[in-house]
Amino acid sequence: MEDLRFMGLALREARAAAALGEVPVGAVVVVGGEVVASAHNRRELDGDPTAHAELLAVRRAAEARGHWRLHDATVYITLEPCPMCAGAMVNARVARVVFGAFDPKAGASGSLYRLLEDRRLNHRCEVRSGVLEGLCAAELTRFFRALRQGKGLPKPRPSARDRED
Repeated sequence: MEDLRFMGLALREARAAAALGEVPVGAVVVVGGEVVASAHNRRELDGDPTAHAELLAVRRAAEARGHWRLHDATVYITLEPCPMCAGAMVNARVARVVFGAFDPKAGASGSLYRLLEDRRLNHRCEVRSGVLEGLCAAELTRFFRALRQGKGLPKPRPSARDRED
């Protein structure tokens, strides 16, 4: 039940990203049942190819906790992490990763690779996939359908919350 609640918060972040013209991916980092950080994609806003939701959330969580090791954290992400983000979570020693939709083109936790669980690495994360998968996938489908249909996307506009980041 807790996974559903926190994935719902990650979905809220994904919707905030879409409203800004970003690919709708959201992430939440939880420790001891409390959200310590959250983020959504900001690649277009920041002009930064590494500004993925989960990478930003992990950075914020480490900053909030004053340490890079997140051995007691769970990261909730609406989309299966890519190799870059999976590598960051392994390096941060994240305990658990929960994601919604699979990413057949870039997924590093089951679709293409299994980096989070690779025994050759110095750390492995427990993984749970498919949480609120339909809702997470629907956000992405809606976003890309609008893009393909030429409806365009909202021009990236930082909200008051985003300007604080």
